[in-house]
Amino acid sequence: MHRTEELVAANGIRLRVFTEGRGPAVLLCHGFPGLWYSWRHQISTLAAAGYRALAVDMRGYGGSDRPLAASDYDNHTITADLTGVLDALGESTAVLVGHDFGAQAAWSSALKAPERFPAVVSLAVPYGVGFSKRTDRASKRDEPRVDDSHHQPGPKPSGAFAAIARKHFIHLHYFQEVGVAEAELWAHPKRFLERIYWALSGSGSLLDFQKFPSEGTGYLDVLAEPSKPLPWPWFTEHDLDYLVGEYLRGDERTAFIGGLNSYRAMDINWANDPDYGRKTIECPALLICGAEDPALKIIGKRGLETMPERVSDLRGIEIIPNAGHFVQQEQPEATNRALLGFLAGL
Repeated sequence: MHRTEELVAANGIRLRVFTEGRGPAVLLCHGFPGLWYSWRHQISTLAAAGYRALAVDMRGYGGSDRPLAASDYDNHTITADLTGVLDALGESTAVLVGHDFGAQAAWSSALKAPERFPAVVSLAVPYGVGFSKRTDRASKRDEPRVDDSHHQPGPKPSGAFAAIARKHFIHLHYFQEVGVAEAELWAHPKRFLERIYWALSGSGSLLDFQKFPSEGTGYLDVLAEPSKPLPWPWFTEHDLDYLVGEYLRGDERTAFIGGLNSYRAMDINWANDPDYGRKTIECPALLICGAEDPALKIIGKRGLETMPERVSDLRGIEIIPNAGHFVQQEQPEATNRALLGFLAGL
C-alpha cells in the first residue's frame, strides 16, 4: 500500500505524520529516543489488516516542530496535539498505541479525551505504577486544574530526583538542568543513540548508576559500549543513521529537546494533572512488554498484578520473550500478533 508523509497543523504547531491504509484509525506515538520510524514494522501490517495507521513524530522530534519550553510538553498539551492530528486528518476517533513517553501520552489522552480515543495500547509502561490514589478533592469534576503543590502527595519529582542524585548519578536529575544534556548529546549523537538502543534492548544491559557519582558524570558515562557491533538482528547501521539524521534536523538546543523536555515536564504534570496515574482508565486496554525490559524489572511483578485495579477493562498483559524496552522493534511479529488480536476484539 502507498504510504504518505504529511506535515499537519495541530494545536498551534506542525507535526509530521506518516499514514498508510484505510479503515479505523490507529494512532502510533513513539517515546524517547524514537521517531515515527519506531513503528516501521507495524505500519504496513496494520494497513494490510484493514486499518489506517497514523505514525506521528511527536512534538520535539524529527520533522515536527520543536518548542523549547518544558511547559509545552505537559500531558494536557500532548493530548491536544493528538486530537489535533485527528482533526487535521479527518478522523473522529482512533485507537491510541504508545511506547515509552508515547505510552504516557496514550494513557493520558484516554483520560482527557475518551470520546476521541476509545481504546489504548501501551508498550513498556504500565499505568499508574507508583501513584497514590486520588484525593477526594482531586477527583471532583468541578475542581479547577491544580497549579500548586498542596494538592499532590509527596515531593515534586525533581526534588525526589535531586535527593537520589546526592547519593549517585541518576539520569532523571541530570536531564533537569537546561543545556547540560543538550550539549553532551549534541556532541555525540551517534554514540548516544547506539548505546541507549543497546543498553535498553533484550541483549544489552544498563550499567549500575549507583557506582557513579553525580558530580562530573554525563549520561554517556553510564551507557556501556555495545558488546556486539552493528548490525544486530533487529537494528542496523541504516536504522541508526536514519535516527541520527532526523535528530540532527535540530540544533544543539533542539536536537533532543522532545525527550529532555518530557523529563522536565514531570513537575508540571505533578502539579497540573492530578488525574494521571490516579483516575481509573475505563476504556479497553492492552499492555505489551518485553520480558527483558529494564523498566519492567524495576516495576516488578506487583506492578503488573495491580494493573486491573487501575485499568478496569484491561484485556491482557502480553510479556514478549527475547525483547527489551524496544519490544515493537526487537520482536515485531509477536508485537503485531498481540496488537491485531486486541484490535479485532474491540
